[in-house]
Amino acid sequence: MNTYAIIGGTGLTRLDGLVIRNAELVETPYGPTSSALLYGKYAGRDVMFLARHGHPHRIPPHAVNYRANIWALRQAGADRVVAVNAVGAINDSLVTGQFCVPDQIIDYTWGRNHTFFEGDLEQVTHVDFSQPYDADLRRRLIAAAAAHGFTCQSHGVYGCTQGPRLETVAEIRRMARDGCDLVGMTGMPEAALAREIGLDYACLALVVNPAAGRSSGIITMRQIEQALADGMERTRKVLARVLTV
Repeated sequence: MNTYAIIGGTGLTRLDGLVIRNAELVETPYGPTSSALLYGKYAGRDVMFLARHGHPHRIPPHAVNYRANIWALRQAGADRVVAVNAVGAINDSLVTGQFCVPDQIIDYTWGRNHTFFEGDLEQVTHVDFSQPYDADLRRRLIAAAAAHGFTCQSHGVYGCTQGPRLETVAEIRRMARDGCDLVGMTGMPEAALAREIGLDYACLALVVNPAAGRSSGIITMRQIEQALADGMERTRKVLARVLTV
């Protein structure tokens, strides 16, 4: 049986309904994790939970210790990770409140510690990242959303930007030309590190706003926070379904 871990993003710094058995502050060879690693039961199944931005939400996307987080989950025994990400919609087919389970990613970040394979190596290591998300885990997420009747796009290209600022209209236009459907700030290097260390990994993306220039008004944090509040109960239902089927 697979051992699941959930990485909570913006809006999911805690997992309501998680019966916590143990909380461990983990120090790794790459430094401390963003928050305590929680062990417990959710929907009747053993699961680990880690808040990507800390609890309370305090670590900006570019400063998250992605290597420590992923290393800690693997060392704790996880072999499957569901990452929850709040994203902006570039593709007009995506609307606020909708889910997307992306199948591809483009990395626009810079300066992040993005690999485990550095330092005093015996040999150079390359990993195949052609398909960045685990196909079976993606299918489970899509099926879980459908089982609840939630609108969920079953594919998409996630463009990961540096943050913490939001993007310019010109940057979003460029990303659209590149083929991006979604924009977020935390998808990389998390996905690549999971691949390097042998974790099955998939992303459940919740659309919380139209990207810059994709609507008539400006983007406000109040609107984003409301979309997060509205979407978290649906998110928890999808996660519970994935764990129990």
